[in-house]
Amino acid sequence: MLGSKIAWDDTVLPFQLDASDIRGRVARLDGVLNRILAQHAYPPEIEALVAEMALLTAMIGQTMKLRWKLSLQVRGDGPARLIATDYYAPTAEGEPARIRAYASFDANRLLPRVDAFSQIGKGYFAILIDQGKGMVPYQGITPISGGSLSSCAETYFAQSEQLPTRFSTTFGTTRLAGGEEHWRAGGIMLQKMPKASPFAAQQDNEDGDGLLQAADILNDDDFEDWNRANILLDTVEDMELIGPHVQPTELLVRLFHEERPRVFDPQPVHFGCNCSEEKVRQSLSIYSAKDISRMTTDEGVVTADCQFCGAHYVLDPKTVGFEAEESPDGDAD
Repeated sequence: MLGSKIAWDDTVLPFQLDASDIRGRVARLDGVLNRILAQHAYPPEIEALVAEMALLTAMIGQTMKLRWKLSLQVRGDGPARLIATDYYAPTAEGEPARIRAYASFDANRLLPRVDAFSQIGKGYFAILIDQGKGMVPYQGITPISGGSLSSCAETYFAQSEQLPTRFSTTFGTTRLAGGEEHWRAGGIMLQKMPKASPFAAQQDNEDGDGLLQAADILNDDDFEDWNRANILLDTVEDMELIGPHVQPTELLVRLFHEERPRVFDPQPVHFGCNCSEEKVRQSLSIYSAKDISRMTTDEGVVTADCQFCGAHYVLDPKTVGFEAEESPDGDAD
């Protein structure tokens, strides 16, 4: 994989535009995205949705505190039923974050010559944050809208957090001379720094759909700063986001030099899954011996597969369920 050949592959670089009071992230996913998509034989439409979702997860997740977990989910009534990603923040300073993703879809219902986003249909975009044991997980939901997963995320931040947010993303497969085909994804996230806005959610929305936009949240001066940064971001080219010759710092200077960009330490991102045999056993612990017998294969075992990483678990039916006859180490209960 190409992920180890370029220093800024599989990283998220946080930055701030001091002149306009805007923060942001530049992300590149290469080896990570290859690992995610290599676990499954997704059709191109589903691969595109997973790629965009993983990229959004990396940029949003960079703000998570140590040991927090961020999950993004899209559920729809179309052929693409579920796109799910998890971002595991580092357990200690200096360690990489981990990302995993998977999709559930109905291959027989995939629509030919229809863009990937339209395969979702009607549904919702959700963000979930798990802060650890003893803390109540946070969940925010917004309807599927806007024509892309990026626009769904923008709507979420405007509606739920009153934070004007903008994403510019690109992704796809490429092949260098003499090399194998591989995935590349790159993106930039802009977000206006939060200010007290207790009445933002009560303001009228010109679109009439009940969903807030940047103009509904910002005052005139802030909107001018926000609009200027967005106009500059509109000039970014796909190859600048994913090409191997433009460093993220150089890209920020090219786009926003008059906004005085200031960068912080980059966050490395790896592919990672937290599945385990113990967790499989925990999920089966609610079933009776009769239930377990129905799950037992002709070979006399209970099997489970991880949707995220493809790990395959084979368990003795006598050792699972709340009526287990033996413990996993073979001792009788």
